Amino acid sequence: QVQLVESGGGLVQPGGSLRLSCAASGRTLSSFAMSWFRQAPGKEREFVAAISWSSWNTDYADSVKGRFTISRDNAKNTVFLQMNSLEVEDTAVYYCAAVTGIPYIATPRRGYRYWGQGTQVTVSS
Repeated sequence: QVQLVESGGGLVQPGGSLRLSCAASGRTLSSFAMSWFRQAPGKEREFVAAISWSSWNTDYADSVKGRFTISRDNAKNTVFLQMNSLEVEDTAVYYCAAVTGIPYIATPRRGYRYWGQGTQVTVSS
């Protein structure tokens, strides 16, 4: 079992930045592909970013490409999402997710087995 705990959410003005963290326990994340998803009020959960367990590949939703960066520190069993140039439309609960047993370069957008509880990000003036 893997337990994931997100942190770093909060209230920020448009154009601002936040850095989300996802800390794992139970197993080392070194063989897990990791991702971030988000869910805005009244909308379905959507993919934001993913990083392969080798760290060689990343993938981003078009809506965040060039503004968000996903990274990981396997020594700390933690994954990060640096969010810059935040927009009101980025307001959502952000979830991290993990999956193992896939190719080391894969950055899947679905099929994740382990999920965190989420952290709220609110972008408002």
